[in-house]
Amino acid sequence: MLSTALYNEYINLQMSTQSSSTDIFRGIGLALAGFAIFSLHDALIKSITGVPVFQIVFFVVLFSFVPFVGMLALNTREISLRPALPGLVALRCAFMVGSLLSVFYAFSTLPLSQVYSLLFSAPVLITLLSIPVLGERVKLIRWIAILLGLFGILVVLRPLNVDLSYGHLAALAAAACIACSAVVTRKIGSREHSVTLMLYPMLANVVVSGCLLIFVYQPMPGIALLKMCGIGLLSVLGQILMIHAFRSCEAQFIAPMQYSQMLWAIGYGALVFNEPIDQNVVLGCLVIVISGLLFIWRELVASVTQPVLRTRNLRVFGGPPAMSVESDKLENGEAQQQFGPKPGNQ
Repeated sequence: MLSTALYNEYINLQMSTQSSSTDIFRGIGLALAGFAIFSLHDALIKSITGVPVFQIVFFVVLFSFVPFVGMLALNTREISLRPALPGLVALRCAFMVGSLLSVFYAFSTLPLSQVYSLLFSAPVLITLLSIPVLGERVKLIRWIAILLGLFGILVVLRPLNVDLSYGHLAALAAAACIACSAVVTRKIGSREHSVTLMLYPMLANVVVSGCLLIFVYQPMPGIALLKMCGIGLLSVLGQILMIHAFRSCEAQFIAPMQYSQMLWAIGYGALVFNEPIDQNVVLGCLVIVISGLLFIWRELVASVTQPVLRTRNLRVFGGPPAMSVESDKLENGEAQQQFGPKPGNQ
């Protein structure tokens, strides 16, 4: 059995291999482009009106599933698609289906800036869930980040002054599902191949939304179908950019770039959807972003188990989850081959 000190030495060695400045700038540039694509993806979702959410989800996932399967078919490596932990893979699929349905509904009913603000609270929920599920020890810095994140949520929602809608609940449900999915991914990420983690949630979304589509289907104009096709293709394009970004440099340079989506949300909201810029939402989002950056910094130095930064991109509803350069090393089994199985908590 590998000692904790030896395993930590291995992780520190892996993380100490710094990317060059060129790689870092390339990774950041790709990430910014990827999140810009995702923001356009979300704006197109919001622009589709009069179509049931289940119907939108079905066609969007279908249009993104087709190119994904095509890329999978062109892969010459032999890959087993049988999950090692089918129960946990199924649980993760359920959370990802819930996140997709919830966030699509939220985008259709709320301003983009409000949806993003609430989705950015996912790191708070991940940390809270990591205490009982993963045995994480949360110390002062992360408790401060948790309280900041919760305060930011209250600033955005203004529960005493604003009537909360189903859209607000859907956005919070999406954040909760994202957090639960991330925690499950931490548990199974070292045991499951990345293709398995990509394929089954997409299949689950097609099956679930397809079954529900039977009861809600409505004829739709060709422009709506064209938008859905565009959303599906943007999902794949954005995720390709994110995969290359995460593989260009360490995740700590990429993860903060997700907050650039707030600028796109404000821009699209004001210019395309005539949404007024809500100062409370901007202030609350700023507090949540500071909270998220604290989590990112703290996870790099204090996470007992495998941090989410070294597993998957939180943007799970924008396409298949992106692998980081650190995850590639861990997935290739370098730790197990060189040192043996991973130890328990410190």
